[in-house]
Amino acid sequence: MNWINFPKDFIWGTATASYQIEGAYNEDGKGLSIWDDFSHKKGKIIDGTNGDIACDHYHRYIEDINLMSNLGYDAYRFSIAWTRIFPDGKGHINQKGVDYYNRLIDFLLEKKIKPFVTIFHWDLPLKLQEEGGFLNSDISNYYSDYVSFLIKTFGDRVENWITFNEPFIFAILGHLTGEHAPGMKSIKAFFKVTHNLLLSHGKGVIAARSVNNKIKIGITNNHSPIVHIKEILGGDLNKNDIKAKNFANAIFNTMYLDPIFNGKYPKETNFYVKFFNKKNNIDDDLKIINQKIDFFGLNHYSRTVIANSINPILKIKVISPVGKTWAKELTEMKWEIVPESFYDILKFIWDNYCKKNNTPIYVTENGAAFNDTVNNGNINDEKRIDYLKKYIKSMKKAMNDGVDVKGYFVWTFLDNFEWAHGKTKRFGLVYTDYETQKRIIKQSGYWYSKLCTEHGFIE
Repeated sequence: MNWINFPKDFIWGTATASYQIEGAYNEDGKGLSIWDDFSHKKGKIIDGTNGDIACDHYHRYIEDINLMSNLGYDAYRFSIAWTRIFPDGKGHINQKGVDYYNRLIDFLLEKKIKPFVTIFHWDLPLKLQEEGGFLNSDISNYYSDYVSFLIKTFGDRVENWITFNEPFIFAILGHLTGEHAPGMKSIKAFFKVTHNLLLSHGKGVIAARSVNNKIKIGITNNHSPIVHIKEILGGDLNKNDIKAKNFANAIFNTMYLDPIFNGKYPKETNFYVKFFNKKNNIDDDLKIINQKIDFFGLNHYSRTVIANSINPILKIKVISPVGKTWAKELTEMKWEIVPESFYDILKFIWDNYCKKNNTPIYVTENGAAFNDTVNNGNINDEKRIDYLKKYIKSMKKAMNDGVDVKGYFVWTFLDNFEWAHGKTKRFGLVYTDYETQKRIIKQSGYWYSKLCTEHGFIE
């Protein structure tokens, strides 16, 4: 037996997103978001559900925060719904929405739970989408106005702010594959939206600091090590394989890291960003994007396996682990369980970006979906506990090797509306009975509670 221990000031939390848990989609003056629209379109959500009610957290936040408090979780990462504050994305302010988040934040602080606020977690106001959404370069100004208002309103009580959650996923699934809102399928949109997201981030950081220079602000993105299929099968990489792997690393990782930390795009994608954003002065924009951030948020779940492709632009294809002999364990999302990849990506980001900028890392999401069932009022989710143990141990190994990780947030606190998968995938430490809205703490929820209290665990 081995005791895996963490510093006493290490932050243990859970993460959620507004559209996935709040419900109350048309109450108290809230405007419609692109997900309110997208989830109601036939065939977009696998089980035909939507986030109209979700976990009803809007009405049950007191119950949910009390549950977090009783379990001893240190921090809560949640997102603010842009449409609760500005129903049209700009202009009119909805005071009832402001009041809701004031109540939520105040109750978290009363319960001694540290709030980490994500400013944008994919639920763009529909009115702004009708003006082009993140294809419209004006969006960066609307976004910075939104940021200014949030910091003025809540910055006296919220120290830690995250400009964007996973800009890569929002850009690729929302604008290239069409699996997520707003459902576009365009390579041009992918590169254009990527740039406007990063530009909005830069303007958001500037706006936040101009209002309150005592807050801490960063960005969260999902990253994963890139592995060429030949490396798994034991073959040697030729020149084209190496080129494909480098291009994949740019698309999945460095295209979102280089601009923020180094003020430039990686050479593999620089041409495409400039080609699809001809109206922008990219060099000037990069100066805005290249703002010093106070921390970097990493979301990680698995590695990405790729192969060469004849696609004229992307040049790569992602290899699914489903049915492959080399993929030993999969989650319900059909994501490969590879704890070593967590170490690898933490080291990659620290060694190449965060170390030289003295930027600490928070793991803002990590977790797994499994087919949880209730038996006599209990949910024995041993697979999730095993997953968390392995991944947290891998994170600790990275910390022992010099990576400055300050905190870790499990995705997610509650089973919720899992985007295009609807209610079919359960990531929560707490089970949600969607019919009754009853919450049942899973064994993993109790295990994580013990970890938070003892600052370590026996592997």
